[in-house]
Amino acid sequence: MPLASHETQIRVRYQETDGQRRVHHANFLTYFEVARTEMLRARGATYREFEDAGLFLVVAEANCRYRAAAEYDDLLLVRTYVEKIGGASIEHNYEVIRDTTIIASGSTTVVCVDREGRVRRLPDWLLE
Repeated sequence: MPLASHETQIRVRYQETDGQRRVHHANFLTYFEVARTEMLRARGATYREFEDAGLFLVVAEANCRYRAAAEYDDLLLVRTYVEKIGGASIEHNYEVIRDTTIIASGSTTVVCVDREGRVRRLPDWLLE
């Protein structure tokens, strides 16, 4: 059971596609990042505020499973789930959906670090 979830809509832009108008595979990781950032914003904070406090969430692990192609101008729904929160890390799972079909799924683990790259505990307000 996820600890939290959020939904973000993304319209595929032309520059995200290859010569066949299909989304280049690397852009799905960008969609995951957009969805994570919007999930944080929905909780009442911005990633900019996080950085202003001297903290950064760096991706320590990422994976994606592709099931079908997305194309230029598709409207995608990215469902983001918080699966696990550790003292300094957060694990997210994702589903990228076009209409009612899951076209990709994946996960990331982000780790909280300071400006020098040292691992730091997640702030209390994020753990709530």
